[in-house]
Amino acid sequence: MSHSSLALVGDIGGTNARFALVDLDASKIELRESKSLPNADFASLQHAIEHYLAGVTHKPARAALAVACPVGSDEIRLTNRAWSFSRSELQRTLGFSELRMLNDFGAVAWAIPALSPEHLVTLHGAPEPPQRGPISVLGPGTGLGVAMLVGCEASGWHVVETEGGHVGFAPIGDEERAISAWLTAQHGRTSTERLLCGKGLSEIDAVLRGSGAVLPGQLPQPGETTLRAPLLRDPAQVVAAALDGHDQAARRALARFCAVLGSVAGDCALIHGARSVVIAGGIVPRFIPFLRSSAFRERFLAKGRLAPLLESLPVQVITHPHPGLLGAACALRATEL
Repeated sequence: MSHSSLALVGDIGGTNARFALVDLDASKIELRESKSLPNADFASLQHAIEHYLAGVTHKPARAALAVACPVGSDEIRLTNRAWSFSRSELQRTLGFSELRMLNDFGAVAWAIPALSPEHLVTLHGAPEPPQRGPISVLGPGTGLGVAMLVGCEASGWHVVETEGGHVGFAPIGDEERAISAWLTAQHGRTSTERLLCGKGLSEIDAVLRGSGAVLPGQLPQPGETTLRAPLLRDPAQVVAAALDGHDQAARRALARFCAVLGSVAGDCALIHGARSVVIAGGIVPRFIPFLRSSAFRERFLAKGRLAPLLESLPVQVITHPHPGLLGAACALRATEL
């Protein structure tokens, strides 16, 4: 391994910053000296990177960072963390010969062709890894990431980065209208990301438990915005309580979360003209059996005349612990080809 082939890869979410080193000359990408740092412990991304690099054996010459925000300009502002920086200034300060910025779910999409079969759990359809695009990639975490992977192994892959998680939420039924009413009163509009993320699961749980001012069948009147704040449980607590089986309120909230995820996944597949759908993020791998038995599939297919088109699409969940890091390395190596 030469110094010039060593690269830093990072996956910067709203809650944690994950880093690793990779040898770009190796036949198979391996993540070395990986570490996850809580964002709250650092004043800036530069501070977090410097902390990580101070503890590694070798210093990388290049870097690729996946961040939870748009990356189309030099000025980068994270959506769910009060961090902003200049890409060119960060590269110069840290002394990298190259610094590539990717959207966090763009990086996850780049990882898919490099995943081993054991890192993909099939919910529906063929169990093999996707062979060609378009592939819809989405997943709840601190926010909701959406990307698209196009191409194939023979001709090469290309990732289309999107902010699809911020499209407007389309509620179905009284429960979802109640949840949407609460979130709209707080934020002015309700995007799919407001529900399909960790905090969103907590808010679904709070509204359905009646901790908020809106309940199923008791929607606020037009113009009414004075609502009591819901008592939020930690999303990990909601998931654990739902899986334990004794907390019916938590099971109801997680079931609603899965149903909404099914609707959004089906929408993404139609918009992208997808041949398959891959779900990632830090939340879903914790309750795959629950997801499989939920209304996810029913809502995924609930697209009227287009339901037959979606019936044949494979749907898989990524269980790799660090797909964003793996994808950042794949994207950086692709620039050499």
